[in-house]
Amino acid sequence: MTFQKILITVDDDPLAAHAAEVGVGLARSLNAEIGLVHAIDPSLIYSPEAGSVADEVSQHAQQEAARIVADFRARLPAGTSVLQFIRQGRPGQEIVRAAKEWPADLIVIGSHGRRGLSRAVLGSVAEEVMRHAPCPVLVVRRA
Repeated sequence: MTFQKILITVDDDPLAAHAAEVGVGLARSLNAEIGLVHAIDPSLIYSPEAGSVADEVSQHAQQEAARIVADFRARLPAGTSVLQFIRQGRPGQEIVRAAKEWPADLIVIGSHGRRGLSRAVLGSVAEEVMRHAPCPVLVVRRA
C-alpha cells in the first residue's frame, strides 16, 4: 500500500501540532499530498437557550476554525500544496467523512491516551476514527 494522500487532523491542542508535524514529515518523505481537517463540534457551540446568539457563536467558531487551519498551513514549507476541510458535526464522523470524500490513503490524528473515567466522559475522537475510517489511521501520542 502506498500513501499518496495523507489527511491530518488539526485543532488548537498542542498534541494536534505534534501529530501534524509527524504527518507532514511523513507526507514529505513519501511525496504525498496533504489535507488538513478540522471539525467544529456543534455540541460545544449550540444550546437550546441560546437563540440568535447561537448564530454568532457558530460564525465565531467558523472563523476560529479557519484561523487554526491557516496557522497549520503557515507552518508548512513554501509551495506546499494543501487541501483543507473545515466541517461542522461530530469530529469523529466528520474526519471519517472527509477521508472518504477526498479519498485519503492515511489519516493522522493525535490522541491523549486517556483511560478509564476521563476517557468515558471526554470520549475518544481517535478511537471513533479508527473504528470507522476507510483507510489506515496513524495515532500520534504525546512527544
